[in-house]
Amino acid sequence: MSEFINNSAKRKKKIADALKRIHQGESAEQVLAEFADVLRNASASEISDIEQSLIADGMPIEVIQYLCDAHVAVFKESLDHSPPVDMLPGHPIYSFRAENEMVALLLNDLKMILSKGGEDIFSDESNLLTEKFLRLKEFNAHYERKENILFPYLEKVDFTGPSSVMWGIHDEIRGGWKEMISALGNVSTDPPDRLRRIKGLFSEIENKMREMIYKEEKILFPAALERLTQADWLAMATQEDEIGFCYIQRGNEWPGSKNQRNKENINKKHKTEVLEMKAYPLSTGDLSISQMNLMLTHLPVDITYVDMNDEVRFYSETPNRIFKRTAAIIGRKVQNCHPPASMGKVQEILDDFRAGKRENAEFWIQMDGLFIHIEYFALRDQDGAYQGALEVSQEITHLRELEGEKRLLS
Repeated sequence: MSEFINNSAKRKKKIADALKRIHQGESAEQVLAEFADVLRNASASEISDIEQSLIADGMPIEVIQYLCDAHVAVFKESLDHSPPVDMLPGHPIYSFRAENEMVALLLNDLKMILSKGGEDIFSDESNLLTEKFLRLKEFNAHYERKENILFPYLEKVDFTGPSSVMWGIHDEIRGGWKEMISALGNVSTDPPDRLRRIKGLFSEIENKMREMIYKEEKILFPAALERLTQADWLAMATQEDEIGFCYIQRGNEWPGSKNQRNKENINKKHKTEVLEMKAYPLSTGDLSISQMNLMLTHLPVDITYVDMNDEVRFYSETPNRIFKRTAAIIGRKVQNCHPPASMGKVQEILDDFRAGKRENAEFWIQMDGLFIHIEYFALRDQDGAYQGALEVSQEITHLRELEGEKRLLS
């Protein structure tokens, strides 16, 4: 056993050294040839550990993300020989894999339509193209379950590489979807230029999506199964409906999954019934847990509370929440709840709050035709000590259009 551990440790060191050399500008092809025997025997778990160690050593996340495809190219021979992850319907990994199979078929359909090549594609296939591109965007549910359910559980076992690297690639893919839809709707562009634009965009996004599927199947899913417990997977299964699925319906063949979800719901209902009987004194008035939940879930805004240690402690479950949240983020560092590109800004706001340099930070964005207002507030106790931050988000498209007055109920 000690010999195996030593060999594994040596292999990890050699592979990490190889990746650093690629990062420093050496030819990946030459490095691959030099380390072929070592790479051939690397497992998916070792690959994940190596990427994690590079992050721990201080290699910037954006560099790891840039190198991600190079990493997979280096490890591809080893990964191609690793057995596929196989789970029963109902297990979160089974659902992820089923969605991957379905989106691969959708990518095939789009590729076939675009391969026809003629400009008449817009008259004959325009509606079909748009329909399938919009269908492709539904795959966002797959990425959101990874970001908001799977990644938080991996972070709890100190496995942060996927959430740091993959989320950035998800956002690149989302950006590509948005550009594709825009290009399809831009009828003022000359058909030849429009067709070239759409084909170029599709080629880029198809490559990124297929590479992400490969990384999930060969690296992420095996590593997650190795690190997470049955209790973790059961807990994740109870949260998946908050975000939903794309192209599939979750099965129930995985032992205990349905019973466990029912048990969780029964326990939650019982706990609520017990707590709502007691009224808690607040600064003005008394409220039960039930009354507090009713108030928080009927506010015209979404709120998230982050404590003094930057950990998420609460979010409101409003019916039409703007940004998805799941129970998996409770206790998660708020920095990890945002895409890598936003982490620096989030950290700056929290640092300013903690240092007393500012009391709020305000933003507004346009998303899917909606105008979203976002504001962060520093929370301080009566002595002025920092106790955390409150994020408040509101969809205000309708409010911005109001004019004059309305004094009567219609």
